[in-house]
Amino acid sequence: MTVVGIGVDAVDVERFRRSLERTPTMRERLFTARELADLTGRADPVPGLAARFAAREATMKALGVGLGAFGFHEVWVERRDSGEPWLVVTGAADRLARGAAVDRWHLSITHTDTLAIAYVVATAGGARS
Repeated sequence: MTVVGIGVDAVDVERFRRSLERTPTMRERLFTARELADLTGRADPVPGLAARFAAREATMKALGVGLGAFGFHEVWVERRDSGEPWLVVTGAADRLARGAAVDRWHLSITHTDTLAIAYVVATAGGARS
């Protein structure tokens, strides 16, 4: 297995909250319906949303690209039955990944009430995930 790229991103939860409050349509623009549904039962879904946004940004960094290289709905976070988060990569993001020989993604996300962080490692030479 070879590391193709590493990306990390941190999001200030309160700043992100204010952005969501200012622009109500931002939730649907940034997140998939499944992500929004997965977080609806939480007392405060914003830290989880901030972590998922950080995962998208970290994925861009792992691929060596910036905003606009792919749409926000082309990368999203799902959870395995074990609770482990994993990345779903489609569309232009998947084409970029395949062009870089990425065949596996490693994701770690965490958040507190004030900070959300995502760490993404893109690797080649393993099984596709």
